[in-house]
Amino acid sequence: MVKEITVISGKGGTGKTSLAASLVSLAENTAVADCDVDAADLHLVLNPRVEQVNDFSGGKSSAIIPDKCTGCGKCHELCRFGAVVKNTDQKTVFTIDPIACEGCGVCSYFCPEKAIEFKQAVNGQWFISSTRYGPMVHAKLGIAQENSGKLVSLVRSQVKIIAEEKGLPYIIVDGPPGIGCPVIASVTGTDCVLIVTEPTLSGQHDLERVVELINFFKIPAYLCINKFDINPEMSDIIEKKAMAAGVKVVGRVHYDRNVTGAQVKKLPVVEMPNTPAAADVRTMWSNLLQEITAATKVS
Repeated sequence: MVKEITVISGKGGTGKTSLAASLVSLAENTAVADCDVDAADLHLVLNPRVEQVNDFSGGKSSAIIPDKCTGCGKCHELCRFGAVVKNTDQKTVFTIDPIACEGCGVCSYFCPEKAIEFKQAVNGQWFISSTRYGPMVHAKLGIAQENSGKLVSLVRSQVKIIAEEKGLPYIIVDGPPGIGCPVIASVTGTDCVLIVTEPTLSGQHDLERVVELINFFKIPAYLCINKFDINPEMSDIIEKKAMAAGVKVVGRVHYDRNVTGAQVKKLPVVEMPNTPAAADVRTMWSNLLQEITAATKVS
């Protein structure tokens, strides 16, 4: 049975994606999903070869048909989002700003001339790619587009189909930061969560929010403290708080400039020889696998 491991963090910039890339490398033959669709960058390290490109539609949007529009202004009057814009040129009286449009369809429904089309909008794209570690499903949400949670669910469902077809043992998911809808879509139904945090006060506070979310869904959770050595005292505090909340600590990773060097070379840091961070991540992966195996035996 495929085991899905989702890597998340309470805030951006904790090293979540870098660690996820290393887990992909250590798992060797695995499926990968980049569910950080608002700011996807796992591809920068894994260097995938895109094999399929698919449009994503998370909703509908309106557009005025110039030849039918009489300029009555009904749409302008009814729109509560300021999306209907009055023009100064002579070609069309009104246009609809696609960024401001919320896709409610009121303008189209009440247009007396039926001059406003209301159709599925392309909000982004999702991709099926190959990497030297295994198949990868990833996506890119358009600028100012919504429904990222729906896109995350799509990415996860597609990667699970591929992993099961190929008989792969693991799916490594790079989830989004925070606790919002995309995060919920990333963790719901996953086998376990690896939370990545940093030893700062904001890291501690954001970790508490993430742990509250994960505990609500009753998902097994584990913790990795990245760059723990920049503030060992805070690392100890975070570790104690996590354990008190039922989150097991599986690793601490040193601050290591080689992480940046690996990113420049489009490599996970575990593929950089003789580096402190690489050794730490390998230990963390071993600890995580032991915990997952033990949990599987109990269940």
